[in-house]
Amino acid sequence: MAGDVGFDPLGLSNIDDVGIDLYWLREAELKHCRLCMLAIVGFIWPEIFGPAPGCEAATDPCQTDAFWQIWNSHPQYIAFGFIMVMLIEAFSGIATTTGRETGFREPGDFGFDPLGFKKGGDEKYAKLKEQEVANGRLAMWAAAGALLQGCTTHEGALQNLSHAL
Repeated sequence: MAGDVGFDPLGLSNIDDVGIDLYWLREAELKHCRLCMLAIVGFIWPEIFGPAPGCEAATDPCQTDAFWQIWNSHPQYIAFGFIMVMLIEAFSGIATTTGRETGFREPGDFGFDPLGFKKGGDEKYAKLKEQEVANGRLAMWAAAGALLQGCTTHEGALQNLSHAL
C-alpha cells in the first residue's frame, strides 16, 4: 500500500471491528492529501501574484482574512462554494461506498488520468503513488500551519516565513 512506512502507533490500520475499514481510511487520506496540496497553492498564489481575476474583493494576503472580505462583499460566492462541496462530497461518498463494496476500484482512483501517469508501467506508477501520499501528508501539515498562522498573526504564509527567517 502506498505510504505504508510501518508507523501506526494508534493502530488505525486494525480497526475493522468498529465499522471503519482500511479502504475508507485510505480514501479519506488521499482525498485530504489532494485537497491540502491544492489549498496550500491557493494560500501562496495570491500572495505572490495578487487576487484571482474577478476576485478583487479579496485583497488581503492572509487568506483567512480574504475569506471574510469575500463573505462581506459577495456572500453568494461562499454559499455557492459550500453547495458545490456538498455535491462533490455526495458523489465522492457514493464512489467510496460502491468501490469498497465491489472491490472494482482502488482507493483514490476515479479513472481520471488525463496526463497518462498510469501508462509509465506499474513500478513507476507505484512510485508516483508513494510520492503523492508523502507530499500530501506534508501539505496537510503545511495547510494546517498556514491556517493557524493566518488566524493568529493575520499575515500571509510567505510573510510569516519571511519573519521567521
